[in-house]
Amino acid sequence: MAQELLPPQLITNARMLYFCWVPADPEASAALLPTGLTPAEDKAIYINQYCVDTDAQTSHFGAYSLTYMGLDLDGLNVDGDTPGRFWTHYFNSNPGMTAYAAERGIPAEAGKTELAIENDVLTATTAAGDGTLLFRTKARVSDAIAESVRGHLRYITQSGGGLESGRYAYVGDIVAGFEIQSLEFLAPNHPTYALRPADPLEITFGFYSPASSFCYPGGVEPL
Repeated sequence: MAQELLPPQLITNARMLYFCWVPADPEASAALLPTGLTPAEDKAIYINQYCVDTDAQTSHFGAYSLTYMGLDLDGLNVDGDTPGRFWTHYFNSNPGMTAYAAERGIPAEAGKTELAIENDVLTATTAAGDGTLLFRTKARVSDAIAESVRGHLRYITQSGGGLESGRYAYVGDIVAGFEIQSLEFLAPNHPTYALRPADPLEITFGFYSPASSFCYPGGVEPL
């Protein structure tokens, strides 16, 4: 019998690409928020594309890849300047973890994320569960670690007819020489297209971590 997945779960040494941008259509992206939540002043959209390569890197989930995305929020900052965030989409390769997330109000569905580095260029791709390619990101990275970081992220979910706030503790190493080169939204008919970036691309925040560890979730409470 499979072991029941209980919170919190621990993930270690994920390969993670995380960044934010200004959307092409702020009204379309804001329309994805539930009543009671407001976009951040800069209207930023975020995405996290990451891979956990082995079962041994997790307490119980097992290996998985994940892309999730959504909007930065106004008035819900954590750790000073770090905004609270709302999930609009979440594509996970691990069925057990997908069910665990969905039970907690996350809009979880099947998908696959791949990260590969060649000649100091990281390429991250995300596909939906039916194989439709959704996003392709290219970023310049290096082997040098610029700093080690720690703190909490805050994600808001819809659960039981209301909103819940979850705090996710993390530690990680951030590489030097990081720069987003391109972000392609490859499926114009997919709901994620509402979050596509403005042209020219304007990045407001970002990093690549070859080793990011975190709890999933941390403290959860009604918003």
